Amino acid sequence: MNQNFKVALTTLGCKLNYSETSTISRQFKNAGYEIVNFDQFSDIYIINTCSVTENADKQFKSYVSKALKINSNAFIVAIGCYAQLKPKELADVNGVDLVLGSKEKFNILEYLTDIKKNNTGIVHSCEISETDFYKSSFSIGDRTRSFLKVQDGCDYKCTYCTIPLARGLSRSDKLDNILTSAKKISDSGVKEIVLTGVNIGDYGKGEFGNKNHENTFLDLISALDEVDGISRIRISSIEPNLLSNEIVDFVSNSKKFVPHFHIPMQSGSDTILKLMKRRYLSKLYKDRISHIKKLIPNACIGADVIVGFPGETDKEFLETYDFISRLDLSYLHVFTYSERNNTEAIKFDKVVPKNVRSKRSKMLRSLSVKLKRKFYATQIGTTRNVLFETENRNGFVYGFSNNYVRVKYPWRNYLADKIVPFELKEIDSDGLVTGQLIEMKTIV
Repeated sequence: MNQNFKVALTTLGCKLNYSETSTISRQFKNAGYEIVNFDQFSDIYIINTCSVTENADKQFKSYVSKALKINSNAFIVAIGCYAQLKPKELADVNGVDLVLGSKEKFNILEYLTDIKKNNTGIVHSCEISETDFYKSSFSIGDRTRSFLKVQDGCDYKCTYCTIPLARGLSRSDKLDNILTSAKKISDSGVKEIVLTGVNIGDYGKGEFGNKNHENTFLDLISALDEVDGISRIRISSIEPNLLSNEIVDFVSNSKKFVPHFHIPMQSGSDTILKLMKRRYLSKLYKDRISHIKKLIPNACIGADVIVGFPGETDKEFLETYDFISRLDLSYLHVFTYSERNNTEAIKFDKVVPKNVRSKRSKMLRSLSVKLKRKFYATQIGTTRNVLFETENRNGFVYGFSNNYVRVKYPWRNYLADKIVPFELKEIDSDGLVTGQLIEMKTIV
């Protein structure tokens, strides 16, 4: 086919999806296609889907509609987790031409020999048991930070989660491959790497889900700490039962790993944690937070929380609310429970009404605002290294400190994509931190 076509890609969901979208985008670029933004005219639109929440499903249909408004003859492709779980459902969405599952998405060019519109979407989707391979992925060239995939799949059986059905067994990239990717990222000039995967603390499972891999997550971060050219490395999210004291100890003395942890909690009620089949109880979670704060007092710690899970009475919700209030957390990612097909939880009784779920979600989101402001207040008067972004937004440039404080400063083009020592002085009306540069010379 004519490879002078334009291709637009977009990502729904997580950093892992984003790293894979970026890798697929490079495949198109290397094959001679022109990559354009999703809001521009394109011959082919590719949507990397998510299956975590009901809202992600609605987002997919919205992006299909958006693409067709720009070009009614555009060839629409769905890939990713939802495409693996519900290929027929996506194929039936008006305007969708091709649906590729977890195995097929990385061979997408082979499926684009003809991009004429189809009357109905064509599906190429494997059984999830066939997803027993590993595809190295990382993002580059489109953001200040790079997302580096180190692990895929999950062996856990959480009763609310479809990810194991969409991505298969836990498996890890070879350490040498990861270090090679990190060096490529470094050579491109990117200052910060974010490690991503489905369950990255489980790193060390073999490329085909076996348990004979020669390296652990601690081995991985120890090796990455020695990569030249990268200033900062961030651990995106790690399960509390896999975040060992040894990992925390290492980060506390690391040259590159930043004092920021995102640790999924899901609930502060042991009753609900057991119903969810999580692999820890609240005491372990509390102990992890205490150990981090003891070694790294300025660490930023975020948590995922699900509200409205079946069986969550007012008592269990208040247990969660009070548990969080007593912890030294910095922010929350709050998810309202939504029923997902092929999960255990969809069969549970004591379903929480949606209006109650919504009320509880608002309460925790308000608590998150308070937690973030409280954490930011502890940082006022300190000097942190801030990585500024590249975009001029209404006369301001934004960035994150190494411990994940969101900073705002009047736009200066020389700050773009640079790490600069910055004194945090006050919290503005938007909840962001303003301050002043310590010196004009940048660190990196």
